[in-house]
Amino acid sequence: MSQTHSVIPHIIDQHAEEAAFLWLLRHNAVYAPHYNLKDLAKLDNRVEAHIDGLRIAGDYGWEACCNNLEFKGAGEAFAAGFLALEGSNSDRINKVYQVVEECPEIVSGLISAFGWVEPQYLQGKVSGLLSSKIPLWQQVGIAACAIHRVDPGKYLDQATQDGDTQLRIRALRAAAELGRVDLKQAVLEQVNDQDTTVGSWAAWSAVLLGARGKALSSLQTRIIEGSDFSVKAMSVAFRVLGLHEVKEILKGLVQHEDRLREAIIGAGISGDPSYIPWLIKQMEAPKLAKIAGESFSFITGADIAYEDLEGELPKDFAAGPTENPEDENVTMDADEDLPGPDPLLIDRWWKQHQHGFTPGVRYLTGNPVNEQQCQSILRTGKQRQRQAAALELFLIQPAMPLFETRAIGKRQQKWLSST
Repeated sequence: MSQTHSVIPHIIDQHAEEAAFLWLLRHNAVYAPHYNLKDLAKLDNRVEAHIDGLRIAGDYGWEACCNNLEFKGAGEAFAAGFLALEGSNSDRINKVYQVVEECPEIVSGLISAFGWVEPQYLQGKVSGLLSSKIPLWQQVGIAACAIHRVDPGKYLDQATQDGDTQLRIRALRAAAELGRVDLKQAVLEQVNDQDTTVGSWAAWSAVLLGARGKALSSLQTRIIEGSDFSVKAMSVAFRVLGLHEVKEILKGLVQHEDRLREAIIGAGISGDPSYIPWLIKQMEAPKLAKIAGESFSFITGADIAYEDLEGELPKDFAAGPTENPEDENVTMDADEDLPGPDPLLIDRWWKQHQHGFTPGVRYLTGNPVNEQQCQSILRTGKQRQRQAAALELFLIQPAMPLFETRAIGKRQQKWLSST
C-alpha cells in the first residue's frame, strides 16, 4: 500500500489547518499578559502534535501544507516552512520562498519556522540566505540567527549599513539581541537617521548596548513628542534614566488626556512604588482600569485575578467591537486579557502591603530589580513581565544575548535550567 493510501486525507488536512491556526494563537500568546512559560509550552505542544501528524503523513502531509499556501497566511507559511526546512528537499523550500516573496507580509510565519526547527536541520540553509543579494532573504537569515542567538558575523555588520530600510532595522535590532557591543558605535551613528523608524531602533539598540548620551536623549524625545514607538522607547529609557527624570517625563504626559495610557504604562515600567496611589486612582476610569491594574502588578507583584482583587466594569462599557451593526468601532480591545481591578480592593491590598516597598527603589513584580529577581520572573512570570525581566537582565549584563521570551517553551526551559 502506498504512503498516500496509508493516511486518512481529511485528518491530515485538519492537521495542516490546525497547525496554521494554533501558530497564530501562539504568535499572539508570546505578547499576552495572561500567558506564562508553562502555558506557552503547553500551546507549543499542541502545535507540535499537529506538526508530528504532518511528519508521519510524509508526502501527503507536505501536499496538505503546500496546498494551504494558496491562502497566503503567516500560519500556513509557518507549517509549510517547518516541514520544508526540517527536510532536505530544496524544491519544497523554494516553493515556500516563492510564496513568501510574492506576499512578503507573511514572512513572520517563515521566520518563526526557522526558530522552531532544530539548528542541525538548518546547516547551509541560513548561510545561503545571509549571502543572498535580495534584502528580504538577508533579513530572514539575520532573523533566523537572532532567534537562535547565533552571531551572523560579517553579514550582520554589513546589514547594519544596508540601504534597504527593513533589512537595516532588523540588523539594528539583532545587534542588541545578540549583545554585539562591538557594533555600538555603528548603531549609534544611525540614531539621527532621516528615516525615523531606523533612528528609533538605532537608539533603542544603542542604549541596550551601553550607549547613553544622544541615544538616550533620542528615546526621551520620542516619548515626549509621542509616536508609535513611544512605549517601546519607554521600555528601555525608563529602565536607564533616573527616577526623577522619569517623573518629569510622566508629568508632561499626564497633561494630555490622550496620553494617559502611555503614562500609566510608563509608571509600571519605572517600577517606582510612589506611583501606586495614582495608579489606583486611574483604575476608577473604565477605559484605563485594566492597564492601570497591570502596571500596579508590574510594581507590586500582586496577581489581581488569583488574589480576588477583580471588580465589575460598568455594564454599558464596551472597549472593543460590539454586536451593534451600526457601531463602526472594529478595533479589538488591547486589554481584553487583563483582569479588571476593583479600586477599593486594590487600595485595601496596598495599605496592607505598602510597608514592604520603599519609594525611590525600582521594583519588578514585588521585589527590587536585580539579577536573581529577573531570573525568577523568567521562570514563573507572565509573558509581558518576562519580557521586562529580559530587558532588565540585559541591562545588568549587556555583553550577554537578550533572553528570547518568544522561543519554543521547552527550549526556554532548557536555557533557564542551565543558569
